[in-house]
Amino acid sequence: MTKKQDHNEMSFLDHLEELRWHLIRSTAAIIIIACVAFLFRGFIFDTIIFGPKRMDFPTYKFFCKLATYINIDSDFCAEEFPFIIQSRTMAGQFSAHIWTSIWAGFIVAFPYVIYEFWKFISPGLYEKERKNSRGFILIGSLLFFMGVLFGYYVVSPLSINFLGTYQVSAEVENQFDIGDYISKLRIAVIASGLVFELPIIIFFLTKIGLVTPTILRKYRKMALVVVLVLSAIITPPDIISQVVVAVPILLLYQVSIYISAYVLRQEAKREKKAKEGLVKKE
Repeated sequence: MTKKQDHNEMSFLDHLEELRWHLIRSTAAIIIIACVAFLFRGFIFDTIIFGPKRMDFPTYKFFCKLATYINIDSDFCAEEFPFIIQSRTMAGQFSAHIWTSIWAGFIVAFPYVIYEFWKFISPGLYEKERKNSRGFILIGSLLFFMGVLFGYYVVSPLSINFLGTYQVSAEVENQFDIGDYISKLRIAVIASGLVFELPIIIFFLTKIGLVTPTILRKYRKMALVVVLVLSAIITPPDIISQVVVAVPILLLYQVSIYISAYVLRQEAKREKKAKEGLVKKE
């Protein structure tokens, strides 16, 4: 009896119990790393969280040099942002510290979370499928961290630069709550990390027959519209920022089409070999 058969013979409640333990171990890893992150308050807040608030941030320096090169004025060359961050509630800073540590735990522990997810689904795969998918954890982790870096160094600075300098009148001062500031940063980083997992998602959707390359190509134009709308939501309402965010996502969509086609070719080869084996036995 193969491992795949053993897995299939488990009852629904057995599967739920197994899934529960995978979730418990994943949550435990996140909490442990969150506790460590809680101790490094100065580095996480002063260096990482408030990094995009300072004009010496690498992204601003790059765009400032670019603007200077093409001889145009730019907000990226300012000395400092015309806004302050404050806490409006008594527990605001402590709450921000707790939740930021938890999200830091999730980001750092993501490879282990993927590992637990893989341990749960891998028994349901064929032996050859498991061998062909050995790089799943590594690739999934790399894509996620690439998305996190993209969100932190591209999406977040563009959003903070636009929203932090926008004024309807000189009479209105920008004073942002710490929770709101961190929320914008967190959404940009986590959302970008998850969006970069698109090739992995398409891989599994193709494996279970919900997605094909034909479907992906058919709805390519619709996907373009969705990507542009998503870019407009998570970035400032200017064309350059939207294009900067949209291009990598569209490239990931195209890569996903190739991955889906590859999965179907492998499935076709496996079925062909299985049929040839049955013919030889007869």
